[in-house]
Amino acid sequence: MTDVARADVCAFAVADCFRDDGEILANPIGNLPVLGGRLARELYEPRLVMTDGEAYLIGDTPPLGEAPEVIAGWNPYRRMFDVVWNGRRHVMMGAGQIDRYGNQNIAAIGGDPDRPDRQLLGFRGAPGNTINNPTSYWIPGHSTRVFVERVDLVCGIGYDRAAELGEAARFHELRRVVTNLAVLDFETPDHRMRLRSVHPGVTVDDVVAATGFELAIGDDVPQTRVPTAEELAVLERLDPKGLRHREVKGR
Repeated sequence: MTDVARADVCAFAVADCFRDDGEILANPIGNLPVLGGRLARELYEPRLVMTDGEAYLIGDTPPLGEAPEVIAGWNPYRRMFDVVWNGRRHVMMGAGQIDRYGNQNIAAIGGDPDRPDRQLLGFRGAPGNTINNPTSYWIPGHSTRVFVERVDLVCGIGYDRAAELGEAARFHELRRVVTNLAVLDFETPDHRMRLRSVHPGVTVDDVVAATGFELAIGDDVPQTRVPTAEELAVLERLDPKGLRHREVKGR
């Protein structure tokens, strides 16, 4: 175990999701995903296109929580929809619930969606994101309440439902799920969720205990990589206030 914080490991696990994306719109949602996206752009993928979260494309890579100094272009809704329609985006969203095939729920908890026990965000862009663009998930609290056998409501489409759609789901791609404990993917013959790596200080048993369904687990699960000193220097420059530590605590 190194002196690197868990939040640092998570930030680079998120950044690694955007490797080899090339010139597409990286659309991370939330503090740690945005930080990971900016790390990827600074370190590996300089052609990644990013927005300020509102109506502009940014021309520089500002620290987390600060406005860009360089505006690269206007990005109104009609242009954004063109990007989404053409599949030139990789979005990283959250999940209130997610199951073994990647079906995601961010709308409501409870058996009756018309009378939910808890109202969440709503469907937002989850259906369009998952059917037409590469999609990854960031989940800061890995637990059996989130990783469930069956989601109460499907917002983002999982691999089992995509298979039922046939050609209509030809662009469907769930890439990775990064949590405060581990990195998971769907690189199995039937696209069941697989434990890809565990973060330093976390065991496979920890992840299994925090997951409400059976994961695909290989014989030798590696440790999530620890960033280098050079990468950590970039991380500190992009998050000088340490906002990532509010989301993921500990080492």
